[in-house]
Amino acid sequence: MSKVEKVVLAYSGGLDTSIILKWIKQEYDCEVITLTADLGQGEELDGIEEKALSTGATKAFVEDLREEFARDFIFPCFRAGAIYEGRYLLGTAIARPLIAKRMVEIAESEGAQAVSHGATGKGNDQVRFELGAMGMNPRLKTIAPWREWDLKSRTDLIKFAEKNGIDIPVTRRKPWSMDANLLHVSFEGSELEDPWNAPSPESYRYCTPIEQTPDEPEIITIDFERGDPVAINGVSHSPAALVEKLNELGGKHGIGRVDMVENRFVGMKSRGVYETPGGTIIHIAHRDLEGLCMDREVMHLRDSLIPKYAEMVYNGYWYAPERIALQAMIDKTQEKITGTVRVKLYKGNVIPEGRKSPYSLYRSDLATFEEDDVYDQKDAEGFIKLIGLRLKGKTAESGSNWLKDGENCDK
Repeated sequence: MSKVEKVVLAYSGGLDTSIILKWIKQEYDCEVITLTADLGQGEELDGIEEKALSTGATKAFVEDLREEFARDFIFPCFRAGAIYEGRYLLGTAIARPLIAKRMVEIAESEGAQAVSHGATGKGNDQVRFELGAMGMNPRLKTIAPWREWDLKSRTDLIKFAEKNGIDIPVTRRKPWSMDANLLHVSFEGSELEDPWNAPSPESYRYCTPIEQTPDEPEIITIDFERGDPVAINGVSHSPAALVEKLNELGGKHGIGRVDMVENRFVGMKSRGVYETPGGTIIHIAHRDLEGLCMDREVMHLRDSLIPKYAEMVYNGYWYAPERIALQAMIDKTQEKITGTVRVKLYKGNVIPEGRKSPYSLYRSDLATFEEDDVYDQKDAEGFIKLIGLRLKGKTAESGSNWLKDGENCDK
C-alpha cells in the first residue's frame, strides 16, 4: 500500500480519541480529518470542531445523523425482530455501521487512504468498524491505535496528553465504559466485571429504578406502517423523534433495563447492563401486531432466522451480502404489518392490551367459543388422525400392537 497521507478518524472529543488524533499525526506523519457523529448520545458537541482542529485535525466534520440512524439502521433491525442471545436489542452494534459508512464516504470525498477508530483489541467494535469499512471500500486501510501503540493505561494517556499539550477537561472519571445513543445506553467494567455484583445505583441513565417508578400505569397507542412505528397516541413523529419520545415514556416506567452476560464475537464472555426503553416498547408492540397480521408459516420461518440476523448485526456484518439478502426477505414479510397497538407501561413492563389492523387475519367467527356456521368441529377428528399417523408408527416400531386383528396399514 502507498503511504498514508490522510486519515479519517471517528472522533468523540474525549481523552482516547484526542490522544489518537495526535498519535496518528506523529506516527504516520499525515493529515487527520475527524468525524463526530451525533447519534443521539446527548453529549455536549458544542466546541468539538474547534477542539479537533486545535489538537491537529485539518478538517472536522460534526454531523447530526439521528434521523438516518433511526430510519435506516434501527428500524430495519426492529422489522427483523432482532435480539442477540434472546435479550440484547443491539443498541451499540447497530450504530457502528453508520459511523463506518460516513467515515468511508468522507475518506472517498477527501482523498484519504485510511480510516481510524478508538476501539480496543478486546471488544466487538473494532470488528464492526473494520468490517463496515471493508464492506464499503476494501481499498481503505484501517488504523487501530490500541493494537499498535505502547500506551497501556489511562495514566499513559494522560502523560502523552500533557507532553503534547492536549487539553484534558477536569471531570470525574466514570467508573464504567459507557456507550450511549438514540437507541440505548450500555455500561461495562468497574463492579460489573464480577457477574455476581449488583450494578451500582449510579449506573442508571435512561431508566428510572423500578422502586422509584410511578405507581399508576400509563396507557399509550403506537401506530405502525409496514413494520415501522410512525405515531404515538395518534400523533405522527419522525423516526428519531419517535424513538426519543418512547425513551422518555419507557424510561419513566423503568422499561428496558437488561443485565446480562453475553458472548463477544472475539471469543470471551462479557457482562453488560443495557437500557433500551423506547426500543423495548417498539419491539413488544411490533411483535404483538405481527401476531394479528402475519401468516403463521411466514412468521415461523422469519422467527427461525432471527438468531442468525441478530448475530450478523452483532458481529459486524451489516454490509455483508447475506444480511442484505435476508433484510429483503424480512421486509417482504412486513408489507402488511400496519395497524395500531395499545400497550400499558407499568413497573418495567410493556403489556399489550389491544391491537387492530386493516390487514388483520383474525376471524372472530372462526375463533369464537359460541355457536358458528363456518367451522365443523367434526373435521378435527380426521385432521388429528392424519397428523398422528407417524406417532402410531413409532409405537408399532417399539413393539406395541396397535393394529386390530385383520387390519393393515393401508386402511
